[in-house]
Amino acid sequence: MSADVAAETADPVARRDAQIDKIVGEISPANIEATIRRLVGFKTRHTLSDTTSPDTGIGAARNWIKGEFERYNREAAGRLVVAFDAFDQPPTPPRVMHEVEIVNVVATLPGRQPASVGRVYVVSGHYDSRSLNPLLGEPDAPGANDDASGTAAVMELARVMAKYEFDATIVFMTVAAEEQGLLGAKHWSDQAKKNHVNVAAMFTNDIIGSSHADDGRMDNTHVRLFAEGVPPAQPLSDEALGQIQTGGENDFATRQLARAIRETQLMYVPQMLVQVVYRRDRFLRGGDHSPFLDAGFSAVRFTEPNEDYRHQHEDPRVVDGVQFGDLPQFDDFDYIANVARVNAAALATLARAPASPRNVEIETLKLENDTVLRWDANAEPDLAGYRIVWRDTTAPFWEHSAWAGNVTRYTVKGLSKDNYIFGVEAVDAEGHASPAVYPRPRRQ
Repeated sequence: MSADVAAETADPVARRDAQIDKIVGEISPANIEATIRRLVGFKTRHTLSDTTSPDTGIGAARNWIKGEFERYNREAAGRLVVAFDAFDQPPTPPRVMHEVEIVNVVATLPGRQPASVGRVYVVSGHYDSRSLNPLLGEPDAPGANDDASGTAAVMELARVMAKYEFDATIVFMTVAAEEQGLLGAKHWSDQAKKNHVNVAAMFTNDIIGSSHADDGRMDNTHVRLFAEGVPPAQPLSDEALGQIQTGGENDFATRQLARAIRETQLMYVPQMLVQVVYRRDRFLRGGDHSPFLDAGFSAVRFTEPNEDYRHQHEDPRVVDGVQFGDLPQFDDFDYIANVARVNAAALATLARAPASPRNVEIETLKLENDTVLRWDANAEPDLAGYRIVWRDTTAPFWEHSAWAGNVTRYTVKGLSKDNYIFGVEAVDAEGHASPAVYPRPRRQ
Protein backbone atom coordinates (compact mmCIF):
# COMPACT_ATOMS: atom_id res chain seq x y z
CA MET A 1 0.00 0.00 0.00
CA SER A 2 1.55 3.30 -1.02
CA ALA A 3 1.47 6.42 1.16
CA ASP A 4 -0.71 8.21 -1.40
CA VAL A 5 -3.27 5.42 -1.50
CA ALA A 6 -3.36 5.09 2.29
CA ALA A 7 -3.87 8.82 2.78
CA GLU A 8 -6.93 8.72 0.53
CA THR A 9 -8.47 5.65 2.15
CA ALA A 10 -11.32 6.62 4.44
CA ASP A 11 -11.29 5.24 7.95
CA PRO A 12 -14.56 3.26 8.17
CA VAL A 13 -15.35 4.39 11.73
CA ALA A 14 -13.99 7.96 11.92
CA ARG A 15 -16.72 10.49 12.66
CA ARG A 16 -17.58 13.32 15.01
CA ASP A 17 -19.24 12.61 18.34
CA ALA A 18 -22.40 14.73 18.67
CA GLN A 19 -22.21 14.59 22.46
CA ILE A 20 -18.67 15.96 22.46
CA ASP A 21 -19.88 18.81 20.27
CA LYS A 22 -22.60 19.40 22.86
CA ILE A 23 -20.11 19.32 25.75
CA VAL A 24 -17.89 21.83 23.99
CA GLY A 25 -20.90 24.06 23.33
CA GLU A 26 -21.97 24.06 26.98
CA ILE A 27 -18.74 25.62 28.27
CA SER A 28 -19.79 29.08 29.49
CA PRO A 29 -17.52 32.17 29.55
CA ALA A 30 -19.99 33.80 31.96
CA ASN A 31 -19.64 30.93 34.44
CA ILE A 32 -15.87 31.08 34.13
CA GLU A 33 -15.88 34.82 34.78
CA ALA A 34 -18.12 34.43 37.83
CA THR A 35 -15.85 31.73 39.26
CA ILE A 36 -12.71 33.82 38.76
CA ARG A 37 -14.27 36.88 40.39
CA ARG A 38 -15.42 34.76 43.34
CA LEU A 39 -11.93 33.32 43.79
CA VAL A 40 -10.37 36.78 43.61
CA GLY A 41 -12.91 37.86 46.23
CA PHE A 42 -11.14 35.77 48.88
CA LYS A 43 -8.37 38.46 48.79
CA THR A 44 -5.61 35.87 48.99
CA ARG A 45 -5.43 32.12 48.46
CA HIS A 46 -1.83 31.81 49.63
CA THR A 47 -1.06 28.36 51.04
CA LEU A 48 0.01 29.96 54.35
CA SER A 49 -3.01 32.28 54.59
CA ASP A 50 -5.98 32.09 56.96
CA THR A 51 -7.83 28.77 57.04
CA THR A 52 -10.54 29.70 59.56
CA SER A 53 -12.19 32.82 58.13
CA PRO A 54 -15.42 32.17 56.17
CA ASP A 55 -14.61 35.00 53.76
CA THR A 56 -10.86 35.40 53.35
CA GLY A 57 -7.90 33.14 52.71
CA ILE A 58 -7.24 29.69 51.36
CA GLY A 59 -9.53 27.91 53.81
CA ALA A 60 -12.57 29.86 52.65
CA ALA A 61 -11.55 29.32 49.02
CA ARG A 62 -11.25 25.55 49.28
CA ASN A 63 -14.53 25.25 51.17
CA TRP A 64 -16.26 27.23 48.43
CA ILE A 65 -14.71 25.14 45.65
CA LYS A 66 -15.80 21.94 47.38
CA GLY A 67 -19.31 23.36 47.75
CA GLU A 68 -19.42 24.14 44.03
CA PHE A 69 -18.28 20.61 43.15
CA GLU A 70 -21.02 19.27 45.41
CA ARG A 71 -23.56 21.47 43.64
CA TYR A 72 -22.42 20.10 40.28
CA ASN A 73 -22.82 16.61 41.72
CA ARG A 74 -26.44 17.31 42.69
CA GLU A 75 -27.17 18.76 39.27
CA ALA A 76 -25.65 15.65 37.65
CA ALA A 77 -27.73 13.15 39.66
CA GLY A 78 -24.89 12.12 41.93
CA ARG A 79 -22.30 11.19 39.30
CA LEU A 80 -19.37 12.97 40.99
CA VAL A 81 -17.40 11.84 44.03
CA VAL A 82 -16.25 15.00 45.80
CA ALA A 83 -13.59 15.03 48.52
CA PHE A 84 -10.76 16.92 50.13
CA ASP A 85 -7.33 15.37 49.62
CA ALA A 86 -5.58 16.72 52.74
CA PHE A 87 -2.12 16.06 54.10
CA ASP A 88 0.34 17.58 56.56
CA GLN A 89 3.34 19.09 54.80
CA PRO A 90 6.52 19.25 56.89
CA PRO A 91 8.77 22.31 56.57
CA THR A 92 10.35 22.56 53.11
CA PRO A 93 12.52 25.70 53.12
CA PRO A 94 12.60 28.22 51.62
CA ARG A 95 8.89 28.26 50.62
CA VAL A 96 7.37 26.44 53.63
CA MET A 97 9.05 27.31 56.94
CA HIS A 98 6.67 25.44 59.25
CA GLU A 99 4.33 22.47 59.05
CA VAL A 100 1.10 23.25 57.23
CA GLU A 101 -1.98 21.34 56.13
CA ILE A 102 -2.34 21.33 52.36
CA VAL A 103 -5.71 20.49 50.84
CA ASN A 104 -6.47 19.55 47.24
CA VAL A 105 -10.14 19.63 46.21
CA VAL A 106 -11.02 16.65 44.01
CA ALA A 107 -14.14 15.69 42.05
CA THR A 108 -14.03 12.25 40.42
CA LEU A 109 -16.33 11.14 37.61
CA PRO A 110 -16.11 7.32 37.59
CA GLY A 111 -16.05 5.55 34.25
CA ARG A 112 -18.98 3.35 33.26
CA GLN A 113 -17.21 0.62 31.27
CA PRO A 114 -15.76 -2.20 33.42
CA ALA A 115 -12.82 -2.67 31.05
CA SER A 116 -11.92 1.04 31.26
CA VAL A 117 -13.01 2.31 34.67
CA GLY A 118 -9.51 1.81 36.08
CA ARG A 119 -8.00 4.04 33.39
CA VAL A 120 -7.83 7.58 34.80
CA TYR A 121 -7.53 11.02 33.19
CA VAL A 122 -6.62 13.93 35.47
CA VAL A 123 -7.23 17.62 34.69
CA SER A 124 -6.01 20.25 37.14
CA GLY A 125 -5.61 23.91 37.96
CA HIS A 126 -4.06 25.30 41.15
CA TYR A 127 -6.29 27.42 43.32
CA ASP A 128 -3.57 28.87 45.54
CA SER A 129 -2.09 32.28 44.77
CA ARG A 130 0.86 34.40 45.87
CA SER A 131 2.01 38.01 46.07
CA LEU A 132 5.47 39.42 45.36
CA ASN A 133 6.90 37.80 48.48
CA PRO A 134 6.17 34.04 48.24
CA LEU A 135 6.47 33.56 52.01
CA LEU A 136 3.77 36.01 53.09
CA GLY A 137 0.19 34.83 53.49
CA GLU A 138 -1.32 38.17 54.47
CA PRO A 139 -1.02 40.58 51.48
CA ASP A 140 -3.67 40.59 48.79
CA ALA A 141 -2.89 37.99 46.12
CA PRO A 142 -5.85 38.01 43.71
CA GLY A 143 -4.38 35.43 41.33
CA ALA A 144 -6.99 36.05 38.63
CA ASN A 145 -4.83 34.51 35.89
CA ASP A 146 -2.34 32.52 37.99
CA ASP A 147 -4.27 30.42 38.52
CA ALA A 148 -7.92 31.28 39.03
CA SER A 149 -8.14 30.96 35.24
CA GLY A 150 -7.08 27.31 35.29
CA THR A 151 -9.14 26.56 38.40
CA ALA A 152 -12.25 28.09 36.81
CA ALA A 153 -11.69 26.08 33.63
CA VAL A 154 -11.43 22.83 35.59
CA MET A 155 -14.54 23.65 37.60
CA GLU A 156 -16.47 24.44 34.42
CA LEU A 157 -15.30 21.15 32.91
CA ALA A 158 -16.60 19.31 35.97
CA ARG A 159 -19.93 21.15 35.83
CA VAL A 160 -20.53 20.28 32.20
CA MET A 161 -18.95 16.84 31.88
CA ALA A 162 -20.51 15.40 35.05
CA LYS A 163 -23.81 15.19 33.16
CA TYR A 164 -22.38 12.75 30.61
CA GLU A 165 -21.05 9.19 30.68
CA PHE A 166 -17.54 8.08 29.77
CA ASP A 167 -15.87 4.69 29.61
CA ALA A 168 -12.83 5.73 31.66
CA THR A 169 -12.59 7.80 34.85
CA ILE A 170 -11.98 11.56 34.86
CA VAL A 171 -10.55 13.38 37.89
CA PHE A 172 -11.19 17.14 38.11
CA MET A 173 -8.68 18.48 40.59
CA THR A 174 -7.92 21.90 42.03
CA VAL A 175 -4.62 21.67 43.85
CA ALA A 176 -2.96 23.79 46.50
CA ALA A 177 0.65 24.80 47.21
CA GLU A 178 1.72 25.03 43.59
CA GLU A 179 3.40 28.31 44.42
CA GLN A 180 5.23 26.67 47.34
CA GLY A 181 6.84 24.00 45.17
CA LEU A 182 4.11 21.99 43.39
CA LEU A 183 3.36 20.29 46.70
CA GLY A 184 -0.34 19.48 46.24
CA ALA A 185 0.18 17.89 42.83
CA LYS A 186 3.23 16.00 44.04
CA HIS A 187 1.28 14.49 46.92
CA TRP A 188 -1.54 13.31 44.63
CA SER A 189 0.79 11.92 41.96
CA ASP A 190 2.99 10.18 44.55
CA GLN A 191 -0.08 8.54 46.07
CA ALA A 192 -1.29 7.50 42.62
CA LYS A 193 2.05 5.89 41.86
CA LYS A 194 2.19 4.19 45.25
CA ASN A 195 -1.33 2.80 44.81
CA HIS A 196 -0.73 1.72 41.19
CA VAL A 197 -3.39 4.04 39.78
CA ASN A 198 -3.44 3.82 35.99
CA VAL A 199 -3.12 7.53 35.20
CA ALA A 200 -3.28 7.41 31.43
CA ALA A 201 -2.85 11.18 31.04
CA MET A 202 -2.75 14.39 33.04
CA PHE A 203 -3.52 17.94 31.87
CA THR A 204 -2.71 21.02 33.91
CA ASN A 205 -4.15 24.44 33.09
CA ASP A 206 -1.95 27.17 34.51
CA ILE A 207 -2.00 30.82 33.34
CA ILE A 208 -4.59 30.41 30.58
CA GLY A 209 -6.31 33.72 31.25
CA SER A 210 -4.91 36.42 28.99
CA SER A 211 -4.90 36.93 25.24
CA HIS A 212 -2.68 40.04 25.46
CA ALA A 213 1.11 40.26 25.56
CA ASP A 214 3.01 42.89 27.55
CA ASP A 215 3.59 44.92 24.37
CA GLY A 216 -0.13 45.05 23.55
CA ARG A 217 -0.21 42.29 20.94
CA MET A 218 -3.35 40.18 21.03
CA ASP A 219 -3.55 36.46 20.28
CA ASN A 220 -6.84 34.82 21.18
CA THR A 221 -6.52 31.93 18.72
CA HIS A 222 -3.58 29.93 20.13
CA VAL A 223 -2.78 28.10 23.34
CA ARG A 224 0.59 26.62 24.15
CA LEU A 225 0.77 22.95 25.08
CA PHE A 226 4.06 22.03 26.73
CA ALA A 227 4.96 18.39 26.07
CA GLU A 228 8.17 16.79 27.30
CA GLY A 229 10.12 14.47 25.00
CA VAL A 230 12.63 11.96 26.33
CA PRO A 231 11.95 11.38 30.04
CA PRO A 232 14.95 12.81 31.91
CA ALA A 233 15.13 9.98 34.46
CA GLN A 234 18.57 8.49 34.95
CA PRO A 235 19.42 5.86 34.02
CA LEU A 236 17.07 5.39 31.07
CA SER A 237 15.41 2.01 30.78
CA ASP A 238 16.52 -0.43 28.08
CA GLU A 239 13.17 0.14 26.35
CA ALA A 240 13.67 3.93 26.36
CA LEU A 241 17.21 3.58 25.06
CA GLY A 242 15.97 1.28 22.31
CA GLN A 243 13.34 3.83 21.30
CA ILE A 244 15.95 6.59 21.09
CA GLN A 245 18.30 4.38 19.10
CA THR A 246 15.61 3.75 16.48
CA GLY A 247 14.69 7.43 16.03
CA GLY A 248 11.75 7.53 18.42
CA GLU A 249 13.03 10.32 20.66
CA ASN A 250 10.06 12.46 19.60
CA ASP A 251 7.49 9.71 20.20
CA PHE A 252 7.38 9.01 23.91
CA ALA A 253 3.94 8.90 25.50
CA THR A 254 3.64 12.59 26.43
CA ARG A 255 4.36 13.72 22.85
CA GLN A 256 1.80 11.19 21.59
CA LEU A 257 -0.69 12.65 24.06
CA ALA A 258 -0.01 16.14 22.71
CA ARG A 259 -0.65 14.94 19.15
CA ALA A 260 -3.94 13.38 20.21
CA ILE A 261 -5.03 16.60 21.96
CA ARG A 262 -4.21 18.61 18.84
CA GLU A 263 -6.21 16.21 16.67
CA THR A 264 -9.32 16.63 18.82
CA GLN A 265 -8.83 20.41 18.87
CA LEU A 266 -8.74 20.51 15.07
CA MET A 267 -12.00 18.58 14.93
CA TYR A 268 -14.03 20.18 17.73
CA VAL A 269 -12.46 23.58 18.51
CA PRO A 270 -10.97 24.86 15.23
CA GLN A 271 -10.98 28.46 16.46
CA MET A 272 -8.28 27.70 19.07
CA LEU A 273 -5.12 26.15 17.63
CA VAL A 274 -2.98 24.07 19.98
CA GLN A 275 0.65 25.15 19.62
CA VAL A 276 2.66 22.15 20.81
CA VAL A 277 5.92 23.18 22.48
CA TYR A 278 8.58 20.50 22.72
CA ARG A 279 9.61 21.31 26.28
CA ARG A 280 8.49 20.32 29.75
CA ASP A 281 7.77 23.95 30.64
CA ARG A 282 8.97 27.54 30.28
CA PHE A 283 12.43 28.59 31.44
CA LEU A 284 12.60 29.50 35.17
CA ARG A 285 9.03 28.28 35.76
CA GLY A 286 7.27 25.05 36.65
CA GLY A 287 3.80 23.53 36.79
CA ASP A 288 1.75 20.79 38.36
CA HIS A 289 2.28 18.40 35.44
CA SER A 290 5.94 18.04 36.46
CA PRO A 291 5.36 15.77 39.49
CA PHE A 292 3.21 13.54 37.28
CA LEU A 293 6.00 13.33 34.71
CA ASP A 294 8.48 12.55 37.48
CA ALA A 295 6.16 9.74 38.64
CA GLY A 296 6.22 8.22 35.14
CA PHE A 297 2.83 9.45 33.89
CA SER A 298 2.08 11.28 30.64
CA ALA A 299 1.37 14.92 31.43
CA VAL A 300 1.11 18.24 29.59
CA ARG A 301 0.63 21.91 30.44
CA PHE A 302 -1.75 24.43 28.82
CA THR A 303 -0.59 28.07 28.99
CA GLU A 304 -1.49 31.27 27.14
CA PRO A 305 0.83 32.19 24.22
CA ASN A 306 2.17 35.54 25.52
CA GLU A 307 2.61 36.20 29.22
CA ASP A 308 2.60 39.65 30.83
CA TYR A 309 4.79 39.32 33.91
CA ARG A 310 3.46 42.59 35.38
CA HIS A 311 0.32 40.58 36.14
CA GLN A 312 1.94 37.56 37.77
CA HIS A 313 3.40 37.25 41.29
CA GLU A 314 3.04 41.01 41.83
CA ASP A 315 1.43 43.06 44.59
CA PRO A 316 -1.49 45.10 43.17
CA ARG A 317 -0.19 48.65 42.74
CA VAL A 318 0.25 51.43 40.20
CA VAL A 319 3.79 52.44 39.21
CA ASP A 320 4.27 55.38 36.82
CA GLY A 321 0.74 54.97 35.62
CA VAL A 322 1.13 51.21 35.01
CA GLN A 323 -1.14 48.78 36.87
CA PHE A 324 0.66 45.81 38.40
CA GLY A 325 -1.08 42.79 39.91
CA ASP A 326 -2.95 39.70 38.79
CA LEU A 327 -6.40 41.25 38.48
CA PRO A 328 -9.60 40.10 36.70
CA GLN A 329 -9.50 43.11 34.36
CA PHE A 330 -6.58 41.48 32.56
CA ASP A 331 -8.37 38.17 31.94
CA ASP A 332 -10.11 37.33 28.65
CA PHE A 333 -13.01 35.11 29.67
CA ASP A 334 -13.91 34.09 26.11
CA TYR A 335 -10.31 33.01 25.60
CA ILE A 336 -10.34 30.93 28.80
CA ALA A 337 -13.57 29.29 27.67
CA ASN A 338 -11.94 28.25 24.39
CA VAL A 339 -9.00 26.71 26.24
CA ALA A 340 -11.51 24.87 28.42
CA ARG A 341 -13.26 23.64 25.26
CA VAL A 342 -9.97 22.19 23.97
CA ASN A 343 -9.58 20.40 27.31
CA ALA A 344 -13.17 19.13 27.16
CA ALA A 345 -12.89 17.76 23.64
CA ALA A 346 -9.63 15.97 24.38
CA LEU A 347 -10.73 14.58 27.75
CA ALA A 348 -14.05 13.36 26.39
CA THR A 349 -12.41 11.68 23.41
CA LEU A 350 -9.72 9.99 25.49
CA ALA A 351 -12.18 8.84 28.16
CA ARG A 352 -14.45 7.30 25.51
CA ALA A 353 -11.65 5.80 23.40
CA PRO A 354 -9.99 2.46 24.04
CA ALA A 355 -6.67 2.37 25.84
CA SER A 356 -3.58 2.73 23.71
CA PRO A 357 -2.44 -0.65 22.34
CA ARG A 358 0.11 -2.57 24.38
CA ASN A 359 3.33 -4.26 23.28
CA VAL A 360 3.40 -2.58 19.88
CA GLU A 361 6.29 -3.90 17.81
CA ILE A 362 7.77 -3.43 14.36
CA GLU A 363 9.21 -6.59 12.83
CA THR A 364 12.90 -6.38 11.98
CA LEU A 365 13.38 -10.01 11.02
CA LYS A 366 14.71 -9.47 7.50
CA LEU A 367 15.62 -6.83 4.96
CA GLU A 368 12.43 -5.77 3.15
CA ASN A 369 10.64 -2.68 1.88
CA ASP A 370 7.34 -3.46 3.59
CA THR A 371 6.61 -2.58 7.22
CA VAL A 372 5.07 -5.19 9.50
CA LEU A 373 3.53 -4.14 12.84
CA ARG A 374 2.04 -6.24 15.63
CA TRP A 375 0.48 -5.61 19.03
CA ASP A 376 -1.60 -7.19 21.80
CA ALA A 377 -5.39 -7.19 21.53
CA ASN A 378 -7.35 -4.63 23.56
CA ALA A 379 -10.01 -5.80 26.00
CA GLU A 380 -12.75 -3.18 25.47
CA PRO A 381 -16.04 -4.68 24.26
CA ASP A 382 -16.72 -1.79 21.85
CA LEU A 383 -13.34 -1.97 20.12
CA ALA A 384 -13.66 -1.63 16.32
CA GLY A 385 -10.03 -2.15 15.43
CA TYR A 386 -6.72 -0.42 14.94
CA ARG A 387 -5.39 2.40 12.81
CA ILE A 388 -1.81 2.55 11.55
CA VAL A 389 -0.44 6.10 11.36
CA TRP A 390 2.83 7.37 9.98
CA ARG A 391 4.77 10.49 9.05
CA ASP A 392 8.13 11.55 7.67
CA THR A 393 10.89 11.31 10.28
CA THR A 394 11.16 15.13 10.36
CA ALA A 395 7.41 15.84 10.55
CA PRO A 396 5.86 16.80 13.92
CA PHE A 397 2.37 15.35 13.41
CA TRP A 398 0.85 12.26 11.78
CA GLU A 399 0.45 12.69 8.03
CA HIS A 400 -1.02 9.38 6.77
CA SER A 401 -3.12 6.51 8.07
CA ALA A 402 -4.38 3.07 7.10
CA TRP A 403 -7.24 1.15 8.67
CA ALA A 404 -5.99 -2.24 9.81
CA GLY A 405 -9.27 -3.61 11.19
CA ASN A 406 -9.63 -5.76 14.27
CA VAL A 407 -6.37 -7.65 13.87
CA THR A 408 -3.13 -7.80 15.85
CA ARG A 409 -0.69 -7.84 12.93
CA TYR A 410 -0.65 -5.67 9.83
CA THR A 411 1.65 -5.16 6.84
CA VAL A 412 1.99 -1.74 5.26
CA LYS A 413 3.00 -2.65 1.73
CA GLY A 414 5.65 -0.64 -0.08
CA LEU A 415 6.58 1.61 2.83
CA SER A 416 9.98 1.01 4.40
CA LYS A 417 10.26 1.29 8.16
CA ASP A 418 13.62 2.98 7.50
CA ASN A 419 11.95 6.05 6.00
CA TYR A 420 8.98 6.81 8.29
CA ILE A 421 7.87 7.00 11.90
CA PHE A 422 4.97 4.60 12.55
CA GLY A 423 2.39 4.32 15.31
CA VAL A 424 -0.68 2.24 16.17
CA GLU A 425 -3.96 3.60 17.58
CA ALA A 426 -6.90 1.68 19.02
CA VAL A 427 -10.33 2.86 17.81
CA ASP A 428 -13.82 2.11 19.14
CA ALA A 429 -17.04 1.64 17.19
CA GLU A 430 -17.89 5.35 17.56
CA GLY A 431 -14.59 6.50 16.09
CA HIS A 432 -12.83 7.57 19.30
CA ALA A 433 -9.10 6.92 18.93
CA SER A 434 -6.41 6.39 21.55
CA PRO A 435 -3.06 8.15 21.38
CA ALA A 436 -0.69 6.31 19.08
CA VAL A 437 2.07 4.05 20.35
CA TYR A 438 5.57 3.94 18.89
CA PRO A 439 6.64 0.38 18.01
CA ARG A 440 9.77 -1.16 19.46
CA PRO A 441 11.83 -3.45 17.23
CA ARG A 442 11.02 -7.16 17.22
CA ARG A 443 14.07 -9.17 16.20
CA GLN A 444 12.79 -12.70 16.82
